[in-house]
Amino acid sequence: MSDPVVALAMLAIFLFIILLGFPVAFTLMAMGIGFGYYAYFDPDRMWRAYHRAVKMDADQLTQIELWIEGLFNNRIFDLFVNQTYSVMANDVLTAVPLFLFMGYIVERANIVARLFHTLNIAARNMPGSMAVAALITCTLFATATGIVGAVVTLMGLLAFPAMLKARYDTSLAAGVICAGGTLGILIPPSIMLIVYAAASGVSIVKLYAGALLPGLLLASLYVVYVITRSTLQPNLAPKPTKEEVGSYSTVQIMWQLLTSFFPLAFLILAVLGAILFGLATPSEAAAVGALGGLLLTFAYRAFTWQRLRESVYLTLRTTAMVCWLFVGSWTFSSVFSYLGGEQIISEFVTGLEISPIAFLIMAQIIIFLLGWPLEWSEIIIIFVPIFLPLLPHFGIDPLFFGILVALNLQTSFLTPPMAMSAY
Repeated sequence: MSDPVVALAMLAIFLFIILLGFPVAFTLMAMGIGFGYYAYFDPDRMWRAYHRAVKMDADQLTQIELWIEGLFNNRIFDLFVNQTYSVMANDVLTAVPLFLFMGYIVERANIVARLFHTLNIAARNMPGSMAVAALITCTLFATATGIVGAVVTLMGLLAFPAMLKARYDTSLAAGVICAGGTLGILIPPSIMLIVYAAASGVSIVKLYAGALLPGLLLASLYVVYVITRSTLQPNLAPKPTKEEVGSYSTVQIMWQLLTSFFPLAFLILAVLGAILFGLATPSEAAAVGALGGLLLTFAYRAFTWQRLRESVYLTLRTTAMVCWLFVGSWTFSSVFSYLGGEQIISEFVTGLEISPIAFLIMAQIIIFLLGWPLEWSEIIIIFVPIFLPLLPHFGIDPLFFGILVALNLQTSFLTPPMAMSAY
């Protein structure tokens, strides 16, 4: 039955519950099944077998069994099972655990620590050298992992204390870590872009091609900002002394770059190149990347069964979160649409008679504000699909919209009063 009022109440209750801190995926599933039970309620279908048993004067136990069975003979349960299978069979989402494993195994093998140390030495004569090294490391690590939290956490433990020890300004050091860490949202192989591709149906290859230049440009602007500010205000990022950095010849620096920077850079370029030039699907390239990350741990003699176990566990945990969010979101959105919620929102927005630019600004402001209390996964899987059906009406390319969302969330996670990246 179509009931837009119930659909809007469903959305309002969901927003209220998640703001109370309940798990989003399970809230979505519970809300979807609960309201779906109401939407698809059909007494004739549910208790047909029970009424037949009553007419045939079946025994009491059989009647009770058929009545209980009828309680679960609701189409919402068929829908829930089908949505779960759809997530498991989604080819795009196959790349998620593989890219996650590549990032986690690189993180656990201390490859990033070696990379930061080398870049710090190579950039020692540059203003704000340690901050520049941290930004470049964040960019490379974000490219290798596609995960925001992992980059910010690891670099916060690795580079932040080192910058404070080198007498860097606390605000500058924290800003470098947070800004560099959030690049994982935008720079391929961003997990967020994979999830957006699965939610919107946009080609992940096109998304990666469209996001690469803005991501690298943003990273370059961060580096230019740090160098400029360190030049104008040297007290914010004092130049390291020879005792702090040590004495290294050009040959030694080149050797360290060759053994720490280039292997990881080659792995990243191989994975992205294979995707962007059509040599492999994202899932195939992700599998090569996962194998390459594992081989790097062997090459650096950093492989242990404990690190492998931790990487697999973290991969499974994050993948399960994304998949259950999809199951819950698709169940919720199917019921929401069936009740007429999607139609009433579409009619409301189109009735405003606003220009495409005004709609784009309005959508991005809403997404920006949602980035304060919510994670990117919740925004992309739950709220962005509300805007997607409206894009054709305004003539907006979903590819362009997705890149804007990634840039928007990257900024939102850095903006007070919440600044999720800072936490």
